[in-house]
Amino acid sequence: MSSFTVDARFCGPPGCANGGYLAGLMANHSPGRVRIRLERPIPLAVPLELNAAEGGDLELMHQGTVLARALPAADFALEVPAAPSYLAALEASRHFAGFTNHPYPGCFVCGTGRARGDGLRIFAGNWGTGNQVAAPWVADATLSDGDGKVRPEFISAALDCPGAFAARDEMGQMLLGEFTAHIDRRVHVDEPCVILGWRIAAKGRKFEVGTALFDQGGELCARARGVWIELRANRPLSSPDAATR
Repeated sequence: MSSFTVDARFCGPPGCANGGYLAGLMANHSPGRVRIRLERPIPLAVPLELNAAEGGDLELMHQGTVLARALPAADFALEVPAAPSYLAALEASRHFAGFTNHPYPGCFVCGTGRARGDGLRIFAGNWGTGNQVAAPWVADATLSDGDGKVRPEFISAALDCPGAFAARDEMGQMLLGEFTAHIDRRVHVDEPCVILGWRIAAKGRKFEVGTALFDQGGELCARARGVWIELRANRPLSSPDAATR
């Protein structure tokens, strides 16, 4: 059907694409809402093929290997908690666990090693009760097509990492396994926004989380449900079964 390349700027773990960004790119090529299932780490700066499969699915492939699938997700429902204020989210971000222990400091979304205007620098820290995290976010002009609004794949990316920091009390090495996002409307460049993340369920090394994006007025603009998998001990990230359930 089509092909695209993930630029090295949009990395998550070293040498791999950020899962939320990749999910957004795949969703852009889908006729309806989809659940993205990430089966292997997504390489950077190489041509990736997106092909139609049976049942309306899409398969992302590289050199004959399926890396991810887009599955129809018409029946998507997610109960979203109330949004914190921008100032409350700003205060929460001061307690971002990644400031002291970050497994992927070069991550496009939450990496502490990324400069302003390069990474999104979304630092979601503990807020409220019940495994919730919050962060402020102001998107810059590089994330727009020139229409003043943030492109969908960057909204998808912004909804990714906060879920990982809500999943566990102590951040460890995890990979995004599944991701379903719904965007009601795109926020504007330079608009002070709030991102919320919360844990829905946990079983063994599998964590189900929700994330949401609110605009300057506190209105819900986008939401996502993700499944994060804690890596098996002593398994390199490049190992196909590093995050096997």
